[in-house]
Amino acid sequence: MADSAPLQGLLHALLLDGQGGARPLSWPEVAAWSPQQGFLWLHLDYSEPQAQAWLREHSGLSALVAEALLAEDTRPRTSPMEAGLLMALRGVNQNPQSDPEDMVSLRLFLTPERLITTRRRKLLSVANLIEGLNTGSGPHGAMDTLASLVDGLIWGMGDVVAEFEERIDALESELVAPDGEVKRLELTGLRQQCIALRRHMAPQREALIRLAELPLTWLEERHRLHLREGIDRLARHIEGIDAIRERAALVQEELLGRASEQLNGRMYVLSVIAAIFLPLGFFTGLLGVNVAGIPGESEPLAFWWFLVALVAVVVGQLLLFRWKRWL
Repeated sequence: MADSAPLQGLLHALLLDGQGGARPLSWPEVAAWSPQQGFLWLHLDYSEPQAQAWLREHSGLSALVAEALLAEDTRPRTSPMEAGLLMALRGVNQNPQSDPEDMVSLRLFLTPERLITTRRRKLLSVANLIEGLNTGSGPHGAMDTLASLVDGLIWGMGDVVAEFEERIDALESELVAPDGEVKRLELTGLRQQCIALRRHMAPQREALIRLAELPLTWLEERHRLHLREGIDRLARHIEGIDAIRERAALVQEELLGRASEQLNGRMYVLSVIAAIFLPLGFFTGLLGVNVAGIPGESEPLAFWWFLVALVAVVVGQLLLFRWKRWL
């Protein structure tokens, strides 16, 4: 691949000016870049074959780092490697018609002179950061860029957690409403989304904690404070997710309790009816046998006296049930 040929898969190549702005570079300018020119940020789509080939063969990265930037499946982590920092982070999927819990991976390798990030699907937090650089309100250097990326990812999670809280509030309101009916499929879907989201948020918090504790000379105290603030905010999001899961579990338990009460009520009514008709069935069956000697066989009013006796039995049963407080 010639240096002058455009690289398929290069999403952005930005040269930061150290004042909050950045200048986009063409691919020949990227090929001719040197650390003396300033901090370089390359943002790549790792699913493109040319981007994969460049990372493996022309990026100057070791094979281990290149393969980590191209890995299909990742878990949030922080690993000091060679002269830089290898990280895998995740952000909520805020693309249209997408599920928030279907989180988008961002892989990055950071040195004091260069940042290489790779992704397959668009991340809104990265787009916002690039927009800030284009307007002159972005980060100034390596760790500022990383801290801004982390901050954007965490803020995106906060929006999703707030949406989940609104949904569980609505479900709880439907539960206590006189004529309300909770949508069970929506409740189950909310619980599944919370579980999936927390599965990625917890290891990301551990990765950021390790980052804040690394003894890097280019990680200043202000950056550590910024990261700790983000870690604290992420911990609050995790606690919010846990609270939503517990509230959803309580709503589901209440629904199961109500269903059980309704079933018990129906079974109780059926049991009372069966108890009332059990002696009636016994008497009618006994007097309906086709043998000689049935009392009242030749008596014209015997049938009506028998009906009166059955009514008396029913009334007696109802009085007994009332006395036993079964009714």
